[in-house]
Amino acid sequence: MIAIVGAGVTGARVLEQLIRLGHTDFLLHDREEFKAELLAAKHRSAATNISVVRKRNLEQAYVVVLACGAPHNELALSFVQAGAHVVSMSDDVDDTTALLDLNELALKHNSLLVVGAAASPGLTGLLLAHLSTQFDSIDEAHVAVHGTGGPDCARQHHSALAGSSIGWHDGSWLRRPSGSGRELCWFPEPVGAYDCYRAEVADPALLHRAMPQLQRISARISATRRDRFTARLPMLAPPNAEGGMGAVRIEVRGMRGISRAMEIVGVTERLAHIAAIVAATTTNAILHNNISAVGAHVLGGNEMPNAQLLRGVADAGLHIHQFVGA
Repeated sequence: MIAIVGAGVTGARVLEQLIRLGHTDFLLHDREEFKAELLAAKHRSAATNISVVRKRNLEQAYVVVLACGAPHNELALSFVQAGAHVVSMSDDVDDTTALLDLNELALKHNSLLVVGAAASPGLTGLLLAHLSTQFDSIDEAHVAVHGTGGPDCARQHHSALAGSSIGWHDGSWLRRPSGSGRELCWFPEPVGAYDCYRAEVADPALLHRAMPQLQRISARISATRRDRFTARLPMLAPPNAEGGMGAVRIEVRGMRGISRAMEIVGVTERLAHIAAIVAATTTNAILHNNISAVGAHVLGGNEMPNAQLLRGVADAGLHIHQFVGA
């Protein structure tokens, strides 16, 4: 049985993907019960059983997908203690750090806790692992993201531009003001080029966890001038139900023989759809016992079947584009 916490845009997409993968038995919970009932009614059929339950009833599930807004730490703690496997889609820096601190508890209860199984972080870890096979060694990874998913993602994007960005630079963590460090980043069409800025996002911490040998890691998000100037104010308007077309890209640098080399790959799609595919593919791998690890882990790490997961993501319809040119 699979439990999904969150019946918003991302949770709905996760449910759709898991049904597409052939799963039929679900528990669904949202703090707005009516929203969960609507989603369950939309997908319930003779072949698909979806029960809307209270939070305490979710612990009977084998895998729990946390598709709600952060924080996920307390929820994950209770599910791990109950012996369930947990897939968290959180992209909050403090929350993902707290989730990784549950490693010892997850080991004790023989549970797997996958942290940051979304678009960024999540897909970025899988793409990093994929690109690392094209080098003799890698030492830099730089992420850029355009767009937002559902309302919770939009609020996180807004607050990320008001915080303090983290970056890994030659063996130490650097904190710099979010909204600084403008860089023009090209994303696969039809998104194209956008100015991107440092932001308080979790990718650097999770990519460093996946590949500690990296010497430099940074992450940026696209933003307009208004986004940057209003980041420290309340949102001027309620976020849309779902953002438009988004994109994720990662630039990896390293050595091939005696030469310095660089590779860039990216994906263009609505961010909620990307995140849902990654979370559903990870959940499906756990259900089929394709992930043997227990404890707290991130996508892209050596303990994860990254190539298999990336194939699953591609089979779900995400097209991975590689930059070719000078």
